[in-house]
Amino acid sequence: MLRQISEDVRVNLKDRLREVRDIIRQSRHDGSGDASVVREATSHLPPFPGKGIEDLLSHAASAFDEALSIAESFVPHERPIKVDGTTVKGLGTYFPAGNEDRQLSAERLFRRDMYYLTKAVLAGLKIDNARIHEADFAAVHATMRKRHGDLLAALVAPGAGLEAIAATCSALLVECLNQRPVHFAETAPETPAIGDRALDVNCLAPLVLACGLATAGRDGLPEPDMLEIAILAADIRHDRIVQACAKASPIDELTPVFATLLAHLP
Repeated sequence: MLRQISEDVRVNLKDRLREVRDIIRQSRHDGSGDASVVREATSHLPPFPGKGIEDLLSHAASAFDEALSIAESFVPHERPIKVDGTTVKGLGTYFPAGNEDRQLSAERLFRRDMYYLTKAVLAGLKIDNARIHEADFAAVHATMRKRHGDLLAALVAPGAGLEAIAATCSALLVECLNQRPVHFAETAPETPAIGDRALDVNCLAPLVLACGLATAGRDGLPEPDMLEIAILAADIRHDRIVQACAKASPIDELTPVFATLLAHLP
């Protein structure tokens, strides 16, 4: 129990530090940040008395950002060397049977992979000014184990096929949508003018579909373009997925959609 509490604190701290780092980067003097984000983050503060103080603070932000970058270079990272389709693991890897240590290792792997894969999906969709919270992915993992143990058990049962994978993918998408690990800026020009649920589906459905493809794994190792394939396929079936998510039993409605995609994608 104490180990889990410590892990939760560490994950939440990472999320908060990332948010602070984003604000610092937006305040750099060299103009690499987005001024609208800075104005939004500091709108509640009184105006500075002069331009000189603003310049001084922006130079300080640049220096601090560079110092953090140097410090990070000396710290071992868990981040993958390259984020593409080979980063995705099968659902059995993310949700294995076993003791608490194995479950904790799987949860770490899940939220780490989902964080970096979500960044790749956001970049592919050209969505900026969105923040990803690992703590929300940790909550998704815990909820999957608590609420959908029957689906996870069916996934590893002898003879399990695409239907079992599709059902687990459906539950995973529903729980991701409930936790909303991607937080969008309220005023982001790159954000499409569509409903929140539809935008969440844009970002999260490719992750779930990629996990399903990695689980189906017809020829063993995942391919580098698997994530790109998942993004394109989820976009094609986007309206159908959004409609299914709005139903009273979204998992039942989503399962045939994912089963069809898994059956026809390479």
